[in-house]
Amino acid sequence: MDRPLRVAIVGAGPAGIYAADALLKSDAAAEPGVSIDLFERMPAPFGLIRYGVAPDHPRIKGIITALHQVLDKPQIRLFGNVDYPRDINLDDLHAFYDAVIFSTGADADRALDIPGIGLDGSHGAADFVSWYDGHPDVPRTWPLEAEKVAVLGVGNVALDVARILAKTADELLPTEIPPNVYEGLAANKALEVHVFGRRGPAQAKFSPMELRELDHSPNIEVIVNPEDIDYDDGSIAARRANKQANMVASTLENWAIRDVGDRPHKLFLHFFESPTEVVGEDGRVVGLRTERTQLDGTGNVTGTGEMRTWDIQAVYRAVGYLSEELPKLPFDCVTGTVPHEGGRVIEGGEHLPSTYVTGWIKRGPVGLIGHTKGDANETVAHLLDDHANDRLLSPATPAEEAVVGFLESRGVSYTTWEGWHRLDAAERALGAAEGRDRVKIVERDEMVRASTEAV
Repeated sequence: MDRPLRVAIVGAGPAGIYAADALLKSDAAAEPGVSIDLFERMPAPFGLIRYGVAPDHPRIKGIITALHQVLDKPQIRLFGNVDYPRDINLDDLHAFYDAVIFSTGADADRALDIPGIGLDGSHGAADFVSWYDGHPDVPRTWPLEAEKVAVLGVGNVALDVARILAKTADELLPTEIPPNVYEGLAANKALEVHVFGRRGPAQAKFSPMELRELDHSPNIEVIVNPEDIDYDDGSIAARRANKQANMVASTLENWAIRDVGDRPHKLFLHFFESPTEVVGEDGRVVGLRTERTQLDGTGNVTGTGEMRTWDIQAVYRAVGYLSEELPKLPFDCVTGTVPHEGGRVIEGGEHLPSTYVTGWIKRGPVGLIGHTKGDANETVAHLLDDHANDRLLSPATPAEEAVVGFLESRGVSYTTWEGWHRLDAAERALGAAEGRDRVKIVERDEMVRASTEAV
């Protein structure tokens, strides 16, 4: 082939950008070269970092700096505000590219099948995260009337949700939160936040740093019941085998033995409490029923039959994210992933030609952001192997300008990498006016306008 290898990547979050980076570092990038186009349904890139990381975690958002360096490469173009499959579908992509990689991530909430989960006042954590992160496709307001709130789950998303609910709006004002989020949080009535996990401290999926950050707020009193500090042989083995699990358990132990202070907002971390029912009255949440559990020797738990009803007016389930099905691709509804072998999409036992996956759509929503690098390297290695062995489809119109003409013919108001720099400058200007680093623009049309107008 006497032209660059043309690759489309659907999804411009970390997973997609890592895949682009892997392609640029490959031997194919040297001769005859690679040409990569990233398609992103949001007007801005960076996916989970922009719309999934809490605003008071600028350290994690700093990953964007490294991703910037990839997107700055001349072999890469960004087409933002382009929806798959409404604006461009799989057949269209195969007409323009030698290969297509899907890296669409996961931004829906996994279901929790207990009675009452559909009551008014019962929410998915992902929806709440999208609201406080200024996602353009969710409502601008959020009901924050409950004084006592439950968060179900013991992962980092549960910690994020609990922390945002327990902090004051003024604590979060120095961050990038937009005005509607500040106004919503300023009206938040929550005084108690209860986080529930059905297993013990050794099985919690918190990151040690994320957990310790709960205690840094002058307004949040973190409380752990000493009765919840319990370990069996399986738990002790887990602590010995995993340094992070041991650090988390140690932190929880220290909190359990200290005196309760007088910070105004209480954040309770409950273990060995398995949610069995969201209690309702007149269609609204009025409580949460849990069953006390006990360790079985292996680190797992069994129910004791001891039930408790908690005075709660809102429930947030943080039991995992779920990817959405992608038209024209096979999909496993249980795992929320596209069936694959090493990143090659598999349908009917055969590799779907020139079609690949990476990131959470490939392996499920587990692990930290950096873990998607390994996914990307594996997928790209198989793509390049297929390329070297002439197993890729031949696109009808591989010229770089062909897809531009296609999008313009369909009237798609796409944004670009240059447009991101304009949007970035506009958000930083809004922040500078208030003594902040940035104020996030929420409305999609305003994002597109800022991306396409000269600064």
